[in-house]
Amino acid sequence: MAQAMKIAIVDDEKDMRQSISQWLALSGYDTETFASAEDALKTLGPDYPGIVISDIKMPGMDGMQFLKKLMGTDSALPVIMITGHGDVPMAVEAMRVGAFDFLEKPFNPDRMSELAKKATATRRLVMDNRLLRRELSDGGQLMKKLIGQSPVMERLREDILDLGQADGHVLIDGETGTGKTLVAHALHAVGSRAGKKFVLVSASAYEEEALSKRLFGPMQPEDGQLPAIEEARGGTLVLEDVEALSETLQARLLSVINEQGTPAETRIVAISNLQEAGRTSEDVLRSDLFYRLAALRITVPPLRQRGEDILTLFTRLSDQFADEYGCDAPQVTAQEAAQLLQAPWPGNVRQLINVAERAVLQSRRGSGTIASLLMSEHDEMQPVMTTEGKPLKEYVEAFERMLIDNTMRRHKGSIASVMDELCLPRRTLNEKMAKYQLSRSDYL
Repeated sequence: MAQAMKIAIVDDEKDMRQSISQWLALSGYDTETFASAEDALKTLGPDYPGIVISDIKMPGMDGMQFLKKLMGTDSALPVIMITGHGDVPMAVEAMRVGAFDFLEKPFNPDRMSELAKKATATRRLVMDNRLLRRELSDGGQLMKKLIGQSPVMERLREDILDLGQADGHVLIDGETGTGKTLVAHALHAVGSRAGKKFVLVSASAYEEEALSKRLFGPMQPEDGQLPAIEEARGGTLVLEDVEALSETLQARLLSVINEQGTPAETRIVAISNLQEAGRTSEDVLRSDLFYRLAALRITVPPLRQRGEDILTLFTRLSDQFADEYGCDAPQVTAQEAAQLLQAPWPGNVRQLINVAERAVLQSRRGSGTIASLLMSEHDEMQPVMTTEGKPLKEYVEAFERMLIDNTMRRHKGSIASVMDELCLPRRTLNEKMAKYQLSRSDYL
């Protein structure tokens, strides 16, 4: 759920800061006021979750000095400056220093609200991007995103940790929607190159000439970036849809790899999406390039092979969407749990995300079923069922584990509350938690 944006109001005149605060509060903003720039600086750090509105003329540290301090702390912090009538040169100077915009007294409150809306939207985008970059550089956080206790996911996490420490090039393959790009980020984040550049290029997103330029150059000053091979030097270059490389570009990439020697100055992680098309990257890449890229290899498992992970993922995702939409997550019945486990999931995790979001929206409206979301596109009257049948006992156990897990999380580990809701004696609940490897400490 997006973090609410704050607005810091800095003005030495009490009436002015209170009137600004009241107006913005009526517009739905969370405001805080400061009588001086010095006081404000005690609160406004580099990741302040909001924007600043400040008067320019203040005793002590004035608005321009304050703005320069803020820009030195966080140059992406939007600061709206309030200037006196006729102080246009000062406003222009403030914009040059880094102010987001300015308001000239006496100003229209609606104009202030409009600027605040634009500034907070800009700030939210900056904060979201920073959070994403932190997550993508944090191996522990990335590994947590690879949810699941199935044997194939345990093996995947082990492979990432092992290959992350190696220096060779890597080929990642698997069906569409399985999370191959996430695996590439995790490989980089858990290895020795974690603090170095991570550059991602989708080969299918460019025409051949543009792709050649993006990968190998030459780049012009107006392009504003280095060729990917240079940009990723010392770090990791991820090539999505590597099968889209032409014969010419394959030869050029092979030449670069050979020139780098061992260990490679730039590690290349190639991602292939050919598995479900009946072909493999070995079929479309020249053999010498394939064997260089596939020195180390990871195949990301399809969702249908992950068993109970499907229910765990669905529960986590529906909880997240329910929080986002401000409603309760749908309660999954035993029949629906079995349908989730039986579906073939051709779109894998990406498809599951879509189903979870739609299930939450349906639940909010009080209509629809999970089964209706799993209908085949080609046979709308029949639920899609996998040909890989499972014993009834496995479905029952998967549903039972999901039910206990959901109830424990909802009651934050309160054994008494879980016993009461599920009508289970303590001994039976303890036995089932031990059986399904659920620990109360995980829910506190």
